[in-house]
Amino acid sequence: MAHIRKNSVNKSRDYPWEIYTLKELVHATNNFHNDNKIGEGGFGSIAVKRLKAMSAKAEMEFAVEVEILGRVRHKNLLGLRGFYAGGDERLIVYDYMPNHSLITHLHGQLAADCLLDWPRRMSIVIGSADGLAYLHHEAHPHIIHRDIKASNVLLDSEFQAKVADFGFAKLIPDGVTHMTTRVKGTLGYLAPEYAMWGKVSESCDVYSFGILLLEIVSAKKPIEKLPGGVKRDIVQWATPYVQKGIFDHIADPRLKGKYDRAQLQTAIMIAMRCTDGNPENRPSMLEVLEWLKNGVGSRKKEIAIVKYPVDETEDEDYGDDDTDYEGYGKGNSGARMVRVGSRRRFSSVALSSPPNVLQELDAILFPVAKNSTMIAKI
Repeated sequence: MAHIRKNSVNKSRDYPWEIYTLKELVHATNNFHNDNKIGEGGFGSIAVKRLKAMSAKAEMEFAVEVEILGRVRHKNLLGLRGFYAGGDERLIVYDYMPNHSLITHLHGQLAADCLLDWPRRMSIVIGSADGLAYLHHEAHPHIIHRDIKASNVLLDSEFQAKVADFGFAKLIPDGVTHMTTRVKGTLGYLAPEYAMWGKVSESCDVYSFGILLLEIVSAKKPIEKLPGGVKRDIVQWATPYVQKGIFDHIADPRLKGKYDRAQLQTAIMIAMRCTDGNPENRPSMLEVLEWLKNGVGSRKKEIAIVKYPVDETEDEDYGDDDTDYEGYGKGNSGARMVRVGSRRRFSSVALSSPPNVLQELDAILFPVAKNSTMIAKI
């Protein structure tokens, strides 16, 4: 196996990453063979990401990812080892993750092996939340990921979560709570206010995390196709079980009942809180992390289920990344969720809460919780 040497270009600079030569990376990857484990250097195994044919979009994503990863250091964020930029080639070098991505274990080639038992799943959930909480609250400036999904959570040799792929990330200037920008990301994980109006904030990541949490617990895809071509989102699927308090029906059958039922209920209720249709009602990632670590869930008096746009396209780019910086108005609940005449239709439905589910914990955790939900009729 080839070895990657440290480049002499930045020996005199105090950078946390290396600048590689194209020759080094071509040699180490066997001319970018499909097996992208590229070396066993003196600093461990590493992997390479080769961007597709260069374009203004690819150039921007490369620059953003290198800048973001160069700024952050956290045990639950994928580490940047270095990069190469020259001619039409843009290569990013990372820590190698031997257990691949979360999606391969939930829906891909490793799903049948069922390597993710309940403790591992909860560890992945907490690790992902920890990484996001760092981005939102500790990184300077704060960072919105904008593409939280199962394929962007990688797993190391101990199945510890590493949040990855910062090509769509946004740096948040001090004092800014909200940005209006072109919509990027993956349908099924997009917060409704972002998908409709391009309004992006940390709360959008919270929504995506809620979808991811339900996906980890249930092994259901964010959007599933039903007979007759009908599509149903994961929150819509889970809600009737939450209403009836039958949380076991949401758990991945491959677990065969081997899970902590109190933790299952907690995880599901946190996910429902994260996916509230109103961004002002969602918790922060610090709150989510605290609830997960303490094993305490939450329950809303009324839960809003949002149907976001459904499309065959996995990643949809709506154009150049023009961004306006704004702030949320206190009274802006965004209650109307329907764009008349659009091919994309959004709605939220007020649901009755499950009887006596986490009632005491809800009163303790949220004594002054907001009662409003986003409700619209089509």
